[in-house]
Amino acid sequence: MAFVKVLKTAAYFKRFQVAKRRRREGKTDYYARRKMVRQDKNKFNNRKYRFVVRFTNKRCICQCAYATLRGDVVVAAAASNELSAFGIAVGHKNYAAAYATGLLLARRVLKKFDLDEKFKGKEEIDGEEYHVEDEENEQRPFKCILDVGLRRTCVGHRMWGALKGAVDGGLHIPHSTKNFPGFKPAEEKGQEGEYDAEAHKDRIFGNHVKEYMEMLQEEDPTKYEAHFSKFIAEGIDAEKMEDMYTEAHEKIRADPTGEPAEKKDITYERDDDTVKASDGTEHVRSNKITLTQRKEKVAAKIAAAQAKMMEE
Repeated sequence: MAFVKVLKTAAYFKRFQVAKRRRREGKTDYYARRKMVRQDKNKFNNRKYRFVVRFTNKRCICQCAYATLRGDVVVAAAASNELSAFGIAVGHKNYAAAYATGLLLARRVLKKFDLDEKFKGKEEIDGEEYHVEDEENEQRPFKCILDVGLRRTCVGHRMWGALKGAVDGGLHIPHSTKNFPGFKPAEEKGQEGEYDAEAHKDRIFGNHVKEYMEMLQEEDPTKYEAHFSKFIAEGIDAEKMEDMYTEAHEKIRADPTGEPAEKKDITYERDDDTVKASDGTEHVRSNKITLTQRKEKVAAKIAAAQAKMMEE
């Protein structure tokens, strides 16, 4: 038998440390998290708030959270599907929806800490750079750190829309315009880049979606009806896009709590494995059985299979 080189010795396995569960699952970047969560010793037990932005296939989720030994505590949260209560019925995962979600969260957080009257944020939305800490105020603004998870922080990403919404809403989140839509980096070293606020404003009000809708409507009406079927069902066309977002921003600033969901008074009746609801729907839910019953069930299946084999 040929000599086999031992690559991993007993000493290797003695010192091996299993990675954290969320690292193994590829869900958390602990290098970034440690930097965001770590607090200065001289600040004792002061909370370090994070502005958490996440995107799913259907919506944008924003949270204001701080870390404890037991886990993260969420102060306030907002999701883009809640924008339906403010007049944005469809398009819950684009840049404009991300901005509105960030604005909604900012107003909710400030209202929770009774700061909504002191920090109004930027009421005129023009895409220009804005920092609430630059304004003269007796109290320091509410500070958060942007937490984007595993997302790449590329220029023009929707996460910057959520950030801009939160900043315009009155939160102090350290940032620059370098990643906003409309920013052009300097061509030569030593020069400053250019930031086009109008291009960013167009994104905030969904003008990029509006232009695409108009183009499809003219060139391919069939594709337009397929792609924007939900917009058409809600009676929203290209001309109503900007007004829809403007009205939503005003409603969010007026009352960020939103309308509470109506309670559905549905009762359920169980008939063996079938559950019947008062609204006429039926669901199949298996009954829990004991270990003895399970063993008897398995034995009965084995006996039935053996009997069938004997017959054949």
